[in-house]
Amino acid sequence: MSGFRRGRRLALDVGSVRVGAAVCDPDGILATPLDHVRRDDDAQALTRVHDLVEEHGAIEVVAGRPRSLDGADHGAVDAALAFLRELATRIAVPIRLVDERFTTVQAHSVLQSAGKNSKQRRDRVDSVAAVLILQTALDLEKSSGTPAGTILDRED
Repeated sequence: MSGFRRGRRLALDVGSVRVGAAVCDPDGILATPLDHVRRDDDAQALTRVHDLVEEHGAIEVVAGRPRSLDGADHGAVDAALAFLRELATRIAVPIRLVDERFTTVQAHSVLQSAGKNSKQRRDRVDSVAAVLILQTALDLEKSSGTPAGTILDRED
């Protein structure tokens, strides 16, 4: 076991319309939501995500990998991986892929419990899903001593 690596991580929930973003503190105690990035123009979205990585001094990006219930790659995985591969060419830190099954469903539930209406949920669900992805990865690394997920392979 290598123990927990200190440093901020930036999490991404890459969707077809928006990319949700979250960040944690340097000790990996708490993941908090950032805003979402619209994907109307992927070049602008990639620039904004790059800027978030730099702004927060992230040691890595933790990104959700869409999967179906049986663990197979979900239909959205190709588009998400294409976005992440392009991001990998623009940032100096690794991208780690972690299973994101149920995060969007959980995020909607969290927001509904907080009294948010459907429009408010739609505007925030991606960043809350990124929080769930990141917090799960942090907790797993702390309990196992090994980083969660796998490093993005450009051919993945």
